[in-house]
Amino acid sequence: MNDRILVREMTLDDCDRVSEIRIRGWQHAYKGLMPQSHLDALSIAEDAERRRTFFVRAGSEVVDLVAERAGEVVGWACHGPYRDGEIRTDDAELYAIYVDAAQFGAGVGQALLREAVRRCADAKHPRMLLWVLKGNERARRFYERAGFAADGAEEPFDVDGVAVPEVRYVRELLG
Repeated sequence: MNDRILVREMTLDDCDRVSEIRIRGWQHAYKGLMPQSHLDALSIAEDAERRRTFFVRAGSEVVDLVAERAGEVVGWACHGPYRDGEIRTDDAELYAIYVDAAQFGAGVGQALLREAVRRCADAKHPRMLLWVLKGNERARRFYERAGFAADGAEEPFDVDGVAVPEVRYVRELLG
């Protein structure tokens, strides 16, 4: 079996698998961190339709990457300009990264993050920022091992009327 991880740009044909990974990722990682009724109501088919729409509209500012192992998509990451309300800065933002739960610990997330960081550094973004649920300790450790650090910013993320706190992480890319 070929254990090599290939990171490439996502195609429209990847949307269904990316949505499956994303929704299962939410249901796994956010259990106990946000209302279970919200997690149970997530639909792979609806997410795939939104993903296709986002993909077609995204333009060149948003980069969707997938990780393949043995020809199967096993992870997804998305990055683009940092969003500070309506203001766009020179910084980049990692919008999302999800890995098939069967691939946890196998280097898929690291490969996706490494490629996203490389692309953002090559594009001369001074920093990469991301938001992560405050209670998602696994993800926080993952980002910290990759050189990201919490910068003290926190925001509530509203999920079905429940405030779920997020913390911002940052990594310098230049200099």
